[in-house]
Amino acid sequence: MLLDVREPWEFELARIEGSTLIPMSQLEDRYTELDPGSETVVICHHGNRSSYVTKALKHAGFEKVLNLEGDLDAYSSVNESVPRY
Repeated sequence: MLLDVREPWEFELARIEGSTLIPMSQLEDRYTELDPGSETVVICHHGNRSSYVTKALKHAGFEKVLNLEGDLDAYSSVNESVPRY
C-alpha cells in the first residue's frame, strides 16, 4: 500500500497513482483503516511527515512500514507524470 500523508490540497496537485490519502493530522483517528500485516510505503512531500508517520505506525505494531526515500519531490524527478510543486 502507498500511504500518502500530505494534505488534500497537496494530493490534488501531485500524487503517485494508486496511493491512498490519509493526512498525518487524521492518522490517529484513521490508522485502523490500514492493514498492519501489509507492506506500507509512506509518502509525503520532502520526508518529514512520512518519517514521523513511519515511526508512529511501527510503534503501533505495524511491521512492514517503509518511508519512501526522497518522497514525492524526488519521485517527481524520475516520473514526469508527477508534477513538482
